Amino acid sequence: MSVRTKKQIRNHYEVERALADKLRKSNREERKALFRVMYDELFEKVPDHPRLTKRSDPEVTRKRNKNKIKMMRGLLNRQTVFAEFAPGDCEFCFYVANQVQRVYGMDISDQADPQRTRPQNFELIVYDGYELNMPPNTIDVLFSDQFIEHLHPEDVPEHYALAHHLLVPGGKYSFRYPHIYRGPKDISRFFTDTPTGFHLNESTFTATVEQLKKVDFSHYQCYWFLNGIRIPLPFWIFRTTERLFKNVTARLRRRIAPYLFPTVHIVATK
Repeated sequence: MSVRTKKQIRNHYEVERALADKLRKSNREERKALFRVMYDELFEKVPDHPRLTKRSDPEVTRKRNKNKIKMMRGLLNRQTVFAEFAPGDCEFCFYVANQVQRVYGMDISDQADPQRTRPQNFELIVYDGYELNMPPNTIDVLFSDQFIEHLHPEDVPEHYALAHHLLVPGGKYSFRYPHIYRGPKDISRFFTDTPTGFHLNESTFTATVEQLKKVDFSHYQCYWFLNGIRIPLPFWIFRTTERLFKNVTARLRRRIAPYLFPTVHIVATK
Protein backbone atom coordinates (compact mmCIF):
# COMPACT_ATOMS: atom_id res chain seq x y z
CA MET A 1 0.00 0.00 0.00
CA SER A 2 1.44 3.37 -1.04
CA VAL A 3 2.09 6.10 1.49
CA ARG A 4 -0.45 8.91 1.21
CA THR A 5 0.47 12.57 1.01
CA LYS A 6 -0.61 15.15 3.57
CA LYS A 7 -2.99 16.57 0.98
CA GLN A 8 -4.64 13.17 0.48
CA ILE A 9 -5.01 12.63 4.22
CA ARG A 10 -6.50 16.12 4.61
CA ASN A 11 -8.99 15.40 1.81
CA HIS A 12 -9.94 12.10 3.44
CA TYR A 13 -10.54 13.89 6.72
CA GLU A 14 -12.62 16.69 5.23
CA VAL A 15 -14.83 14.28 3.27
CA GLU A 16 -15.33 11.87 6.18
CA ARG A 17 -15.96 14.68 8.66
CA ALA A 18 -18.66 16.19 6.43
CA LEU A 19 -20.41 12.83 6.13
CA ALA A 20 -20.03 12.19 9.86
CA ASP A 21 -21.55 15.59 10.63
CA LYS A 22 -24.63 14.55 8.66
CA LEU A 23 -24.83 11.34 10.66
CA ARG A 24 -24.46 13.12 14.01
CA LYS A 25 -27.27 15.53 13.17
CA SER A 26 -29.58 12.92 11.63
CA ASN A 27 -32.57 11.11 13.06
CA ARG A 28 -33.07 7.36 12.76
CA GLU A 29 -34.92 7.44 9.42
CA GLU A 30 -32.33 9.79 7.92
CA ARG A 31 -29.54 7.48 9.08
CA LYS A 32 -31.13 4.54 7.28
CA ALA A 33 -30.81 6.46 4.02
CA LEU A 34 -27.29 7.67 4.82
CA PHE A 35 -26.08 4.14 5.62
CA ARG A 36 -26.95 3.06 2.08
CA VAL A 37 -24.82 5.68 0.35
CA MET A 38 -22.21 7.14 2.71
CA TYR A 39 -19.41 4.69 1.91
CA ASP A 40 -20.06 4.99 -1.81
CA GLU A 41 -19.68 8.76 -1.50
CA LEU A 42 -16.60 8.44 0.70
CA PHE A 43 -14.82 6.07 -1.70
CA GLU A 44 -15.80 8.16 -4.73
CA LYS A 45 -14.29 11.30 -3.20
CA VAL A 46 -11.36 9.52 -1.52
CA PRO A 47 -10.05 7.11 -4.19
CA ASP A 48 -6.85 6.60 -2.18
CA HIS A 49 -8.78 5.35 0.88
CA PRO A 50 -6.87 2.44 2.50
CA ARG A 51 -9.87 0.14 2.17
CA LEU A 52 -9.64 0.60 -1.61
CA THR A 53 -5.87 0.45 -2.01
CA LYS A 54 -5.04 -2.24 0.54
CA ARG A 55 -4.40 -5.57 -1.13
CA SER A 56 -5.91 -8.75 0.22
CA ASP A 57 -3.15 -10.58 2.05
CA PRO A 58 -3.91 -14.14 3.24
CA GLU A 59 -1.23 -13.89 5.92
CA VAL A 60 -2.68 -10.65 7.30
CA THR A 61 -6.15 -12.24 7.32
CA ARG A 62 -4.79 -15.31 9.09
CA LYS A 63 -3.16 -13.22 11.82
CA ARG A 64 -6.28 -11.08 12.23
CA ASN A 65 -8.49 -14.15 12.59
CA LYS A 66 -6.07 -15.72 15.06
CA ASN A 67 -6.24 -12.56 17.17
CA LYS A 68 -10.04 -12.38 17.01
CA ILE A 69 -10.55 -16.02 17.97
CA LYS A 70 -8.82 -15.24 21.27
CA MET A 71 -11.78 -12.99 22.06
CA MET A 72 -13.97 -16.11 21.79
CA ARG A 73 -11.90 -18.31 24.10
CA GLY A 74 -14.10 -20.86 25.84
CA LEU A 75 -17.28 -19.73 24.06
CA LEU A 76 -17.44 -21.93 20.95
CA ASN A 77 -18.15 -25.62 20.39
CA ARG A 78 -19.70 -27.83 17.72
CA GLN A 79 -23.25 -27.06 18.91
CA THR A 80 -22.81 -23.26 18.93
CA VAL A 81 -24.96 -21.00 16.78
CA PHE A 82 -22.64 -18.04 16.12
CA ALA A 83 -23.34 -14.61 14.61
CA GLU A 84 -21.20 -11.58 13.85
CA PHE A 85 -22.37 -7.99 13.50
CA ALA A 86 -20.69 -6.09 10.64
CA PRO A 87 -18.49 -8.96 9.41
CA GLY A 88 -17.18 -6.94 6.44
CA ASP A 89 -15.37 -9.41 4.18
CA CYS A 90 -16.81 -12.26 6.30
CA GLU A 91 -13.41 -13.94 6.59
CA PHE A 92 -13.77 -14.37 10.34
CA CYS A 93 -17.20 -15.97 9.91
CA PHE A 94 -15.67 -18.38 7.40
CA TYR A 95 -12.83 -19.09 9.83
CA VAL A 96 -15.24 -19.92 12.66
CA ALA A 97 -17.61 -21.96 10.48
CA ASN A 98 -15.73 -25.26 10.86
CA GLN A 99 -15.80 -24.95 14.66
CA VAL A 100 -19.54 -24.40 15.20
CA GLN A 101 -22.97 -25.63 14.09
CA ARG A 102 -24.22 -22.50 12.32
CA VAL A 103 -22.84 -19.06 11.40
CA TYR A 104 -24.67 -15.84 10.54
CA GLY A 105 -23.15 -12.60 9.31
CA MET A 106 -25.30 -9.47 9.75
CA ASP A 107 -24.38 -6.35 7.79
CA ILE A 108 -25.81 -3.43 5.82
CA SER A 109 -24.26 -4.78 2.60
CA ASP A 110 -22.55 -7.86 1.18
CA GLN A 111 -18.82 -7.07 1.20
CA ALA A 112 -17.49 -10.62 0.84
CA ASP A 113 -15.36 -11.61 -2.15
CA PRO A 114 -17.86 -12.94 -4.73
CA GLN A 115 -15.27 -15.50 -5.83
CA ARG A 116 -14.89 -16.85 -2.30
CA THR A 117 -16.43 -20.23 -1.55
CA ARG A 118 -18.83 -19.82 1.35
CA PRO A 119 -19.23 -22.56 3.97
CA GLN A 120 -22.52 -24.45 3.77
CA ASN A 121 -23.39 -23.55 7.37
CA PHE A 122 -22.94 -19.79 6.74
CA GLU A 123 -25.67 -17.25 5.94
CA LEU A 124 -25.29 -13.51 5.36
CA ILE A 125 -28.24 -11.38 6.42
CA VAL A 126 -28.32 -7.90 4.87
CA TYR A 127 -30.41 -5.44 6.89
CA ASP A 128 -30.91 -1.70 7.37
CA GLY A 129 -28.88 -1.46 10.56
CA TYR A 130 -32.00 -1.57 12.75
CA GLU A 131 -34.68 -4.10 11.81
CA LEU A 132 -33.26 -7.62 11.77
CA ASN A 133 -35.69 -10.33 10.73
CA MET A 134 -34.52 -13.02 13.13
CA PRO A 135 -36.53 -14.64 15.93
CA PRO A 136 -35.55 -14.05 19.56
CA ASN A 137 -33.47 -16.55 21.55
CA THR A 138 -31.72 -17.75 18.39
CA ILE A 139 -27.99 -17.12 18.88
CA ASP A 140 -25.63 -18.73 21.39
CA VAL A 141 -22.67 -16.42 20.80
CA LEU A 142 -22.64 -12.95 19.24
CA PHE A 143 -19.48 -11.13 18.17
CA SER A 144 -18.43 -7.73 16.87
CA ASP A 145 -15.01 -6.17 16.46
CA GLN A 146 -14.40 -2.47 15.82
CA PHE A 147 -18.09 -1.92 15.08
CA ILE A 148 -19.78 -0.23 18.03
CA GLU A 149 -17.69 2.93 17.62
CA HIS A 150 -19.45 3.53 14.29
CA LEU A 151 -22.93 3.60 15.86
CA HIS A 152 -24.72 6.88 16.50
CA PRO A 153 -24.91 7.40 20.30
CA GLU A 154 -28.72 7.29 20.06
CA ASP A 155 -28.49 3.84 18.43
CA VAL A 156 -26.12 2.21 20.92
CA PRO A 157 -28.78 1.24 23.53
CA GLU A 158 -30.93 -0.19 20.74
CA HIS A 159 -27.99 -2.23 19.48
CA TYR A 160 -27.40 -3.78 22.89
CA ALA A 161 -31.14 -4.44 23.20
CA LEU A 162 -31.08 -6.18 19.81
CA ALA A 163 -28.14 -8.33 20.92
CA HIS A 164 -30.01 -9.26 24.10
CA HIS A 165 -33.13 -10.08 22.06
CA LEU A 166 -31.21 -12.43 19.72
CA LEU A 167 -29.29 -14.35 22.37
CA VAL A 168 -30.54 -17.50 24.04
CA PRO A 169 -30.74 -17.34 27.86
CA GLY A 170 -27.15 -17.55 29.06
CA GLY A 171 -25.87 -16.54 25.60
CA LYS A 172 -22.78 -14.34 25.25
CA TYR A 173 -21.97 -11.17 23.33
CA SER A 174 -18.21 -10.66 22.92
CA PHE A 175 -17.26 -7.27 21.50
CA ARG A 176 -14.37 -4.84 21.24
CA TYR A 177 -14.09 -1.23 20.17
CA PRO A 178 -11.74 1.76 20.72
CA HIS A 179 -11.56 3.31 24.16
CA ILE A 180 -12.17 7.05 24.01
CA TYR A 181 -9.07 7.78 26.09
CA ARG A 182 -6.95 6.38 23.26
CA GLY A 183 -8.80 8.34 20.65
CA PRO A 184 -9.51 9.53 18.26
CA LYS A 185 -8.85 6.30 16.35
CA ASP A 186 -10.47 7.36 13.06
CA ILE A 187 -8.93 9.70 10.46
CA SER A 188 -9.49 12.69 12.75
CA ARG A 189 -6.59 11.53 14.95
CA PHE A 190 -4.29 13.52 12.65
CA PHE A 191 -6.20 16.76 13.26
CA THR A 192 -8.17 16.84 16.53
CA ASP A 193 -8.27 15.53 20.10
CA THR A 194 -11.83 14.25 19.74
CA PRO A 195 -13.25 11.92 17.05
CA THR A 196 -14.97 13.88 14.28
CA GLY A 197 -14.91 11.19 11.57
CA PHE A 198 -16.91 7.97 11.38
CA HIS A 199 -16.16 7.03 14.98
CA LEU A 200 -19.32 8.41 16.52
CA ASN A 201 -19.15 6.37 19.71
CA GLU A 202 -15.68 5.85 21.15
CA SER A 203 -16.52 5.35 24.82
CA THR A 204 -15.48 3.82 28.16
CA PHE A 205 -15.94 0.61 30.13
CA THR A 206 -18.02 2.54 32.67
CA ALA A 207 -20.52 3.91 30.14
CA THR A 208 -20.73 0.59 28.31
CA VAL A 209 -21.49 -1.44 31.43
CA GLU A 210 -24.24 1.03 32.40
CA GLN A 211 -25.83 0.57 28.97
CA LEU A 212 -25.61 -3.23 29.24
CA LYS A 213 -27.32 -3.12 32.64
CA LYS A 214 -30.21 -1.10 31.22
CA VAL A 215 -31.07 -3.80 28.68
CA ASP A 216 -30.91 -6.54 31.33
CA PHE A 217 -27.64 -8.32 30.60
CA SER A 218 -27.09 -10.38 33.74
CA HIS A 219 -23.30 -10.37 33.79
CA TYR A 220 -20.35 -8.69 32.08
CA GLN A 221 -16.69 -9.66 32.11
CA CYS A 222 -14.22 -6.90 31.24
CA TYR A 223 -10.85 -7.64 29.66
CA TRP A 224 -7.52 -5.97 29.13
CA PHE A 225 -6.70 -7.11 25.59
CA LEU A 226 -3.67 -6.18 23.49
CA ASN A 227 -1.74 -8.02 20.76
CA GLY A 228 -3.49 -11.28 21.57
CA ILE A 229 -2.88 -11.03 25.31
CA ARG A 230 -6.23 -11.18 27.11
CA ILE A 231 -6.56 -10.68 30.86
CA PRO A 232 -9.92 -10.70 32.69
CA LEU A 233 -10.12 -7.95 35.30
CA PRO A 234 -12.88 -6.81 37.68
CA PHE A 235 -14.98 -3.98 36.32
CA TRP A 236 -14.17 -1.77 39.32
CA ILE A 237 -10.51 -1.58 38.23
CA PHE A 238 -11.45 -0.05 34.88
CA ARG A 239 -14.11 2.18 36.45
CA THR A 240 -11.68 3.56 39.06
CA THR A 241 -8.88 4.08 36.56
CA GLU A 242 -11.20 5.82 34.10
CA ARG A 243 -12.38 8.12 36.88
CA LEU A 244 -8.78 8.98 37.82
CA PHE A 245 -7.81 9.74 34.23
CA LYS A 246 -10.97 11.62 33.27
CA ASN A 247 -9.45 15.07 33.83
CA VAL A 248 -5.96 14.28 32.50
CA THR A 249 -5.03 16.21 29.36
CA ALA A 250 -5.85 14.50 26.07
CA ARG A 251 -2.19 14.44 25.07
CA LEU A 252 -1.09 12.69 28.26
CA ARG A 253 -4.04 10.30 28.12
CA ARG A 254 -3.08 9.21 24.62
CA ARG A 255 0.42 8.40 25.80
CA ILE A 256 -0.73 6.29 28.73
CA ALA A 257 -4.05 4.86 27.52
CA PRO A 258 -2.59 2.33 25.04
CA TYR A 259 -1.26 0.44 28.06
CA LEU A 260 -4.18 0.99 30.45
CA PHE A 261 -7.10 0.88 27.99
CA PRO A 262 -6.01 -0.82 24.73
CA THR A 263 -9.70 -1.23 23.84
CA VAL A 264 -13.09 -1.68 25.46
CA HIS A 265 -13.44 -5.48 25.39
CA ILE A 266 -16.37 -7.06 27.21
CA VAL A 267 -18.21 -10.37 27.16
CA ALA A 268 -21.80 -9.75 28.23
CA THR A 269 -24.09 -12.60 29.31
CA LYS A 270 -27.87 -12.58 28.84
